[in-house]
Amino acid sequence: MSGGSVVGDDAEAAATRTVALRASHVIAADPAAVPGSQHPGFVELRDAVVLVAGDRIAAVATGERGATLAARADEVIELGESLLMPGLIDLEGLVDIDHLLLDSWWSPDHEARLEWSEVYARQPREVLSAAERSTLRRYGLVQLLLHGVTTAMPIATELHGAWAETHDDLLDTAHTASELGLRVFLGPSYRSGVHITRADGSHGIHWDAAQGEAAFAGAARFLDTVEELADPLVTGVLVPCRVETVTDELLRRTAELSASRDVLVRVHATQGLESERGILSRERGTTPLGLLERTGLLNERLILAHGVYLDVHPEVHGEDRGDLATLAAAGASIVHCPVTNARYAFWLDRLSQYLDAGVNIALGSDSFPQT
Repeated sequence: MSGGSVVGDDAEAAATRTVALRASHVIAADPAAVPGSQHPGFVELRDAVVLVAGDRIAAVATGERGATLAARADEVIELGESLLMPGLIDLEGLVDIDHLLLDSWWSPDHEARLEWSEVYARQPREVLSAAERSTLRRYGLVQLLLHGVTTAMPIATELHGAWAETHDDLLDTAHTASELGLRVFLGPSYRSGVHITRADGSHGIHWDAAQGEAAFAGAARFLDTVEELADPLVTGVLVPCRVETVTDELLRRTAELSASRDVLVRVHATQGLESERGILSRERGTTPLGLLERTGLLNERLILAHGVYLDVHPEVHGEDRGDLATLAAAGASIVHCPVTNARYAFWLDRLSQYLDAGVNIALGSDSFPQT
């Protein structure tokens, strides 16, 4: 194309310092790519120039138009044979060592060494110092950026913590993410109980209401802290742990706080059969979706991590009994983590089925490397 193509408008570039990024392949948003859609489509451009004016993308162009943009820019960065694309969004962005190594479903003997014992659960401790935890999370955030993620909702294992994440841990993470230029949705995890392996090899949940209350209070305080930070890169959210380890009461208060502060909630649910669905059925007389619904969490602010074991799954009922329609009607979203699902061998029963039902699907890595 002799004149080249252009996506965007570079008129505003004249008012501020500009940088031109030139790459062999560029993925650009283009509203015209999907006629009639409210969401932009994307086009692939070859040998293109992306003009950045201040903190905004002013224009994307190829051919003579791209050459003109580069000639007018204050600085030109040659990226060569590379792909330049919009940043990825990872709603299960791992920021610790790959906890697949710690909490996998190993053999019973090996698993017993990795899960908390009943004795340890009564007096847990921080295995890592605050400085070590900070370094660990910095490493994880950098890895997210290196894998193309520019917006993340981080996740970290609680296995080596004294109970769950803390207000101060997440404040440190917020500062680090902002320093790196990574947009994050953050909140310290909280739970009322923890999975344990008993001396006889059986499994259960050790409950500690006081720990749960303290952790929830820290999560609520963190929302205030984020408001005080007034950092456009940091958004406060609520992140209760695995749903079977949080009491009904704490889940209800989570829903109330979410509604009053208009903040998102990400909860891990519908990711386990016996370890979650079985426990909830026996001990609380409900299903994971039933628990979320009766505690007021099943709405458009809910982000459901994994969303695997619904009624359509062959290991549950193997037929559609309304779970997908319930999720769609509520406006809840699912974070699909295909790499982790493959490693653990627990799959969504046909992603197309979820999409056809109108369930909103986001993506998460939940593992390292974040691919």
